[in-house]
Amino acid sequence: MTSTPAGTHDVPSAAVRPYRPADRDRLDDICVRTAHVGQDARPHYADPGIFPVIFAQPYVHLEPELAFVLDDGRGRAVGYILGTADTPRFVEDFRAKWLPRVADRYPEPDGPPRTADEEIVALLRRPERMLVPEVADYPAHLHIDLLPEWQGRGYGRELMRAFLRALHSRGVPAVHLSMLTANTPARAFYRRLGFHEISVPDPGPVTYLGRSTAEERGTTAEGR
Repeated sequence: MTSTPAGTHDVPSAAVRPYRPADRDRLDDICVRTAHVGQDARPHYADPGIFPVIFAQPYVHLEPELAFVLDDGRGRAVGYILGTADTPRFVEDFRAKWLPRVADRYPEPDGPPRTADEEIVALLRRPERMLVPEVADYPAHLHIDLLPEWQGRGYGRELMRAFLRALHSRGVPAVHLSMLTANTPARAFYRRLGFHEISVPDPGPVTYLGRSTAEERGTTAEGR
C-alpha cells in the first residue's frame, strides 16, 4: 500500500470545476478586482459593482453550462472563465432577458457619458456593441479572470482548456475576445494560448483576438 507523506492529506489542491450558483458572489469579487486593465477597479469607480453586471452575471445567468471556476481547494472560486457559444443570440438574450433585470439600477446617462462610471453604464445599455462583423467567423466569445496571486501558475491555461473543450463538443468552430490594448500582460497570455489578432477597423481602446476551439498541440502557456 502506498503511504501518503505526513501532512499532505491536509493540503488542498486547486482545480478547475464547473460553476455553481453559490460561486456568484466570488465571481463578482474577482471581476471587480481585475476590471481596471487587469487591476482592482475599486479605486477608480464610484460603483465598480457594475462590472460583474456586464461581464460576469449575465453569462452565468444565460449560459451557466459554459462557466468554469478555479477552485482553491477549499470550495472558493479564485478565477473563472465564462462566455457564450453564439454571440448574436447572446446579444438578443442580453437585451430581452438580462437588461430588464438590472436596468433600474443603472439608468441610461442623460447625454454623452461624463464620468468613468457613465462610460461603463453606456456599455451595459448597448449590448449590440458585441456584434462586430469582422468576428462573425468566431461566433463564441469569452471572459477570463484570475486573482493576481493565482496568475502565472498555469491555471489560466487549465481554465481556457476546459472552456474550449466545452465549445468544441458543441460544434462551435472558433471563439473571440476583446481586450484592452493597454493590458500587455494579457496579450502575451493569449498569444501563448494560440490567439491571433483579428483586424477590426477603428476598434477604439480594445484589440480583438480569436482562435479555433480545436486543441492545439505544442502550444505553451502560463496562467494569467
